[in-house]
Formats: sequence, C-alpha cells, structure tokens
Amino acid sequence: MAVKPPRWYFSLRSPYSWLAYRELTENAPDVADAIEWRPYWEPDEVSERMLADAGIHLPYVAMSKEKHFYILQDVKRATVERGLSVVWPIDTTPNWDVSHLAYLVAEDAGRGRDFIDAVYRARWENGIDISERATMAAIGDELGLDPDALAGAVDDPEIRRRGIEALRAVDRDGVFGVPFFIHRHDKFWGLDRLAGFVASVRARTRTTATAAATVAAATEQRETGRGGEPALLVPAGDAGHAGGCG
Repeated sequence: MAVKPPRWYFSLRSPYSWLAYRELTENAPDVADAIEWRPYWEPDEVSERMLADAGIHLPYVAMSKEKHFYILQDVKRATVERGLSVVWPIDTTPNWDVSHLAYLVAEDAGRGRDFIDAVYRARWENGIDISERATMAAIGDELGLDPDALAGAVDDPEIRRRGIEALRAVDRDGVFGVPFFIHRHDKFWGLDRLAGFVASVRARTRTTATAAATVAAATEQRETGRGGEPALLVPAGDAGHAGGCG
C-alpha cells in the first residue's frame, strides 16, 4: 500500500487555521510546498443530506457559548503574541459550503493558495462575511478568476459531488477539528502542534534525501570503479538494434 503524503486540513472559518496558515507559509514554506492541502468545513443542509446518503457522519459538535468566549480571548492572545490584529467577523447566516466549494474552483485554476490567502484576509483582517456569494465574486475579481464560477460553486452539482469527496477524506482520516496535521501514522491537532508536524515532515525529508544521496554515491562508485576512473563498459544483451530493451 502506498504511503499517504503528509497533509493538513484547514478551514476558512477557523481563526486557528488562519494563524496556522500564516505560520506554515511564512516560517515553513518548504513544508507548505511538500504537503497536501485539504479543506474541512461544517456542511450545509444539502451537503449533510448527501453525506448521510453516503453513510458519512462527521464528528462535528456545535460550539458552546463558554467555548466561544474562550476562543475570543485565546485568539486575541495568539494574535497579540504574533504582532497581528484580528477583526472578528459577524456570521449572521453562515454557510461554509459557499467559500469551501469556491476553493475547489480556485484550486482547479491553480490559484488555491491565493484564494485561501484572500479569504483569510477578508474574514480575519477585514471582518467580511465569507458566506456571501458577493464576497466570493469579489475575490474572483481580485484574483482574475471567473467571479460567477466562484460565487455559484455552491450551485454546481459536480462541485458539490467533489465537496462530498473532500469531506469523505475528512471522515477517513478521523479529523475532528482544525487545524489538523497528519504525517504517516502521526496526527497533530491544533495550532500549538504545528511545530511538531513541521519537525516530523522535515526529519522524514532529510532521511529520504540522505538515503537518496547514499544510493547515488554507491551507483557512481560502481560505474566509475574503485579508483575513481571510468570503468570499462562492456556491451551486453540487446545493445545493437533500434527498439531494443537494452
């Protein structure tokens, strides 16, 4: 069985995902480039029905008032520590499918990360409602993408189907919150576990690079001979005609 790549689950609605995004891209761009980016969101009624029909039940629990108040304080502390400011948005009628399905459209156009950056700025720096289709259209204009495609992603049956597949991956990986990082058999949940995930990915990358260098050195030694001089290459097998498997 092929080893799954390291990956992180982010949510456009989560302040902790926003902070993890900043730290990952600013302080560990090598890791950001080496991993898979996967969206996680609480589905709307349409997606919930589709998930139920597929036998998928996400481990989402509605936030209590006490937890909400704690997060307000905690995020304020975290942003002050990082020299950032946050504008807490007011979500009047939240529908996270609007922005996360639009992300799939942006990703298809090769602008997934740019879209994430723009949505995080809109939500956490400017307090803009990302459940509004108009917000998605405006971000499309900003990025030079089709604004109607982004705003209407939630109405596209094919994009909806792909959204369900994305949430199926959430279910398979046992993701119960964000940000969530996975490397091989190890799982890391929360902003304060990002450093451990980064170290794990980098350690594996170094091990792989060392192994590759060792193999390359051994191969070079065999081809050049012990003394470092080019070894005599003796024709063998099917070496004389076009199309030979040589």
